[in-house]
Amino acid sequence: MRVAIVAGADPGHVFPAIALCLRFLEAGDVPTLCTVDPWVDAAAELGIGVIRLNGLVPGREPDLGRALHERAAMLAPALAPLLADLEPDLVVCDVIAQGGGMAAELAGVPWAQLSPHPLYEPSRGLPPIGTGLAAGVGVAGKLRDAALRVAASRSIRRGDKQRARARRSIGLAERGPGPVVRLIATLPALEVPRPDWPSNAHVVGPLLWEASQRRLAPPPGDEPLVVIAPSTVSSGTAGLAELALEALRDMGVRAVVSTFGPSPALPEWARAGQGRQDELLREAAVVVCGGGHGLLAKALLAKVPAVLVPGGGDQWEMANRVARHGSGVLVRPSTVDTLRDAVTRVLGDPRFAAAAALAGASVADVLDPVEVCRAALAS
Repeated sequence: MRVAIVAGADPGHVFPAIALCLRFLEAGDVPTLCTVDPWVDAAAELGIGVIRLNGLVPGREPDLGRALHERAAMLAPALAPLLADLEPDLVVCDVIAQGGGMAAELAGVPWAQLSPHPLYEPSRGLPPIGTGLAAGVGVAGKLRDAALRVAASRSIRRGDKQRARARRSIGLAERGPGPVVRLIATLPALEVPRPDWPSNAHVVGPLLWEASQRRLAPPPGDEPLVVIAPSTVSSGTAGLAELALEALRDMGVRAVVSTFGPSPALPEWARAGQGRQDELLREAAVVVCGGGHGLLAKALLAKVPAVLVPGGGDQWEMANRVARHGSGVLVRPSTVDTLRDAVTRVLGDPRFAAAAALAGASVADVLDPVEVCRAALAS
């Protein structure tokens, strides 16, 4: 099977796309990753076919939905002939790389949607995604959720109109056929029950790829190891590494700051740099992070509980889900004292690690994304 996989530059989206390419390679298929620098060269070094794209990175347009839809309409006509030359059996598009789906339609190729996190579609049985709220219980709870859905519906309708306008501008119908299948790349424990789960959506487990093969060694000693992982997105909590290091001072722990960016000033009991997070987490007692899905999935698979200082995007949603099933503590407001108290609480109560292990074990219930894609094309 020949597969084209389209993703943008954000690590939280392109890393799962690269991981999926590797899964197809291992299965004997021929994947091609369509993405932007700097990940083109990284993918090529792994033996993945690549197409370098422009136009997948939103600018500073204050209306993100408009930016995504307009850029999708710009990308699709340029990508469609490239897809036609590849002759793929399937195009897989990251959930925010909507131009990939439009290009697949223009090229007459079926496409699948890759969500590198839980399903974030609106639901008639849930409060709006992003509130961090559990589904309301009883009459009052259901009324609350209904009122919140009404409040959110204006933004949803605006996005629908923007998408329809973008599609019309490149000769597509306002409403397309949609993806033949949706790959929900998360742990079942991070999903929430909903009455309107799409019939073509399948939980396939986290798709994880390590951008660095370097081992980041922790400081020597027997004290508990705290991994600090600042967010890779611009909407993450600013200064999280510095805040965490100050909070951990005199706690009798070791720390490693896992970062793509510049390292903060470090005390002797801490290290910082870029390295394999999965190996580092196997030694950790707790992770301090913003709540990005990829890092959380790695932590839960390693049976490591989290102290969460969420920023923007979906981090508030993810942090609340983790806190509800007991595998982490959400810190709000984020101060040195509140963060220190949260780390102390997690280190002192084994129930957090037990809940993290249980959440990670839910990976046993996922489907193989390659087989899901093959089945969708065969049906």
